[in-house]
Amino acid sequence: MNVAELVGRTLAELGAGMAFGVVGSGNFEVTNALRAGGVRFVAARHEGGAASMADAYARMSGKVPVLSLHQGCGLTNAVTGITEAAKSRTPMLVLAADSAGASVLSNFRIDQDGLATAVGAVPERVHSAASAVADTVRAFRTAVQQRRTVVLNLPLDVQAEPAPPESPLPDIPGPAPIRPDARSVAALADLLTAAERPVFIAGRGARASREPLRQLAARCGALTATSAVAHGLFHDDPFALGISGGFASPVAAELIVGADLVVGWGCALNMWTTRHGKLLSPHAKLAQVDVEQAALGAHRPIDLGIVGDVGCTASEVLAAVPPQSGYRTDDVAARIATGRWNDVEHEDLSGDGRIDPRTLSRQLDELLPADRIVSIDSGNFMGYPSAYLSVPDEQGFCFTQAFQSIGLGLATAIGAALARPDRLPVLGTGDGGFHMALSELDTAVRLHLPLVVIVYNDAAYGAEVHHFGDADMTTVRFPDTDLAAIARGFGCTGVTVRRPEDLSAVREWLTGPRAQPLVIDAKIADDGGSWWLAEAFRH
Repeated sequence: MNVAELVGRTLAELGAGMAFGVVGSGNFEVTNALRAGGVRFVAARHEGGAASMADAYARMSGKVPVLSLHQGCGLTNAVTGITEAAKSRTPMLVLAADSAGASVLSNFRIDQDGLATAVGAVPERVHSAASAVADTVRAFRTAVQQRRTVVLNLPLDVQAEPAPPESPLPDIPGPAPIRPDARSVAALADLLTAAERPVFIAGRGARASREPLRQLAARCGALTATSAVAHGLFHDDPFALGISGGFASPVAAELIVGADLVVGWGCALNMWTTRHGKLLSPHAKLAQVDVEQAALGAHRPIDLGIVGDVGCTASEVLAAVPPQSGYRTDDVAARIATGRWNDVEHEDLSGDGRIDPRTLSRQLDELLPADRIVSIDSGNFMGYPSAYLSVPDEQGFCFTQAFQSIGLGLATAIGAALARPDRLPVLGTGDGGFHMALSELDTAVRLHLPLVVIVYNDAAYGAEVHHFGDADMTTVRFPDTDLAAIARGFGCTGVTVRRPEDLSAVREWLTGPRAQPLVIDAKIADDGGSWWLAEAFRH
């Protein structure tokens, strides 16, 4: 056994989830060693796609995936997806081959440690045969316990060295819980006791703490909302407002503005979640709970910051607050029940061969099975699937948007589908992002995924069209493309939707074997610029 095989076997024994990548000469042996150790490997068509697949898989499975890359160009091809994962604090191990130490003139040689640092990932390295196991364990432990994206560089000359005798591997538990201090617990309990209209906004850091938060919200009469990445966390709560921020419904926005106390739980309270602060009343108290001290007050001034796990903090505060009705009245419950986006009337813009994206989204929400996992690409369209396509819980929504790059959606949907094969995978994407990611349709077909791809096709980079108004749009408008025909060329079922009646083809696919992806080329009407993006561009 050489070091490459030892590293692959070690990662498998440590409990790595699935592996994704594009195999070249530099990562051939280590990838096969992962496979031999029982780790399933998914071959993507591009390293960028593999990175987003791994990211989404990690978010939806709770396991640490491996992204396997060739040295140099293999790593640079994956950089955007790695950056998204790093900014999202996705626990993920990037196993990157690296040029041999003596190969200073190699065309593949770049500063891979520096590149990892530049995008917010943690650089690690297998230094020698003697340290190979310790180096690999250290990298995996960092990913698991610090919730970080780690780039483990594996130089070619070290890969080829004979492996030392095998040694037992340690168990690597998850992150140790961080309990809040008693003074902070008491302070938050006092704020909640004094509040008449409290609202909880839960973020990524709260996804594993639904029950303690639900119990605390019920005890103190708080309405619950989420950031986009935690969408679905309170899905069956009659006092849940859905997503806070640009995607918030009019009723949800009004009720959040009416709060006299807003508590962010594992949530950054950034400009997207608060609409640049407009969802926060100037008279409201603001508290924030996070495991990172640096996150407290990073985006907005706060009245109370607590360092602690969301679950631990919610449980301890629960024991310190008396029951009260707060914001939870019959009138508020009735407003929430009839105030979701699917209940909001709109002027249907369908006509002239194009369908209103709101009409499209509402009808698809009714057509598609409720047990679904919805992934979202970035672009002008993205509010429609986020707001109108309901999800069954927090494991039903995958939102890779920390870096705000278009083109990650298709690979995100594939990774999410592999993490949750029990659910129907659904992707909302624009034509721009879909064109960028087309090669991964081959991956979806090869894996026989029953993936529903909804392309909101306006034949343009819609965000720029609406942002720059009357400017010359030559650079951001394109001839209309028959995306359904392209999809059929990959082996998908492709349908074109110009009017609601065309969705009958979606019904037919749903009643069939679903043996291949369905791509819906939805020719959407001009919405004049989506409501959420117009809000963002005003700042």
